[in-house]
Amino acid sequence: MIQYLPYEKIDKHRWDECIAHSFNGIIYAYSWYLDTVCPGWSALVENDYERVFPITSRKKFGINYLYQPCFSQQLGVFSKNVLNDNKVEHFLESIPKKFKLIEVNLNTYNKANISKFNFLANKTYELDLILSYENLYSNYTENNKRNIKLALRSHLQIIPLDNADALIHIFRTHRGKTLTTLKDIDYEILKRIIQISIFKKKAHILGIQTKTGNLCGGAVFIESNNKIIFLFSAVDKEAKTNGAMSFLIDSFIKQNAQRNLTLDFEGSNNRELARFYRGFGSKECIYYQYRKNELPFILKKSITFIKWIRQKKN
Repeated sequence: MIQYLPYEKIDKHRWDECIAHSFNGIIYAYSWYLDTVCPGWSALVENDYERVFPITSRKKFGINYLYQPCFSQQLGVFSKNVLNDNKVEHFLESIPKKFKLIEVNLNTYNKANISKFNFLANKTYELDLILSYENLYSNYTENNKRNIKLALRSHLQIIPLDNADALIHIFRTHRGKTLTTLKDIDYEILKRIIQISIFKKKAHILGIQTKTGNLCGGAVFIESNNKIIFLFSAVDKEAKTNGAMSFLIDSFIKQNAQRNLTLDFEGSNNRELARFYRGFGSKECIYYQYRKNELPFILKKSITFIKWIRQKKN
């Protein structure tokens, strides 16, 4: 039996135990992570936390809706046992009717009848690290290999960092200036995710240092459930010309080769980023966004128009 539980009724210990023992468990679904990205989240729970589905909701203008929180690429149904299409569909049908607007991402193991539900396919790229570094490197594209050699000639070094504050500053100074989707609160949420991950010994934070000692970029990786998420990265103008990010990812792969881990690049639908991630020999994986809109006609049209305006701005 699937039941809907408001936040205060969720047993977080049993919830986290379910995520830890789920064959498709992922860091975004742990209670502490959900507390950070979506305070007050609720849930669908089957039996004694055999399967779970986080409900990430907000309320605006009197409308209850489900959304995908920042820095949590995939959620959906997580299961300790076999998970088939019918089970996923049952969970989707069990979302309370009060949520008239739904746009949430399922995970790569959540499949359902495409003709029965409104799905949008998204891409992520994953690389199994179980092979030797030499085998992994042999699958790199020539472009990535050239970038790594360029970084070596530029005398770049990969250094561990205690926190990601400097990387977030680099990002906001450069790439962040062109983004309208990330607000101050989103950067604060990112900082909290990283701080808690450091405390829980799940974060790997690496910086890229030039031969003059300048920090020109870096990345944050978060590990759980035999998977490492490439959560966040930043580069300055110099790093875009010296092969810095290719060098950092290659160094991380070298350090973790022959471990029973999967590196999830966390995207992307962007063609250029997808080409970059595939350049490390990663494979394309599909996850679906579940969409449902049962708002009154006027509101439905208004939301469509607002989204169109935002796309034009970006």
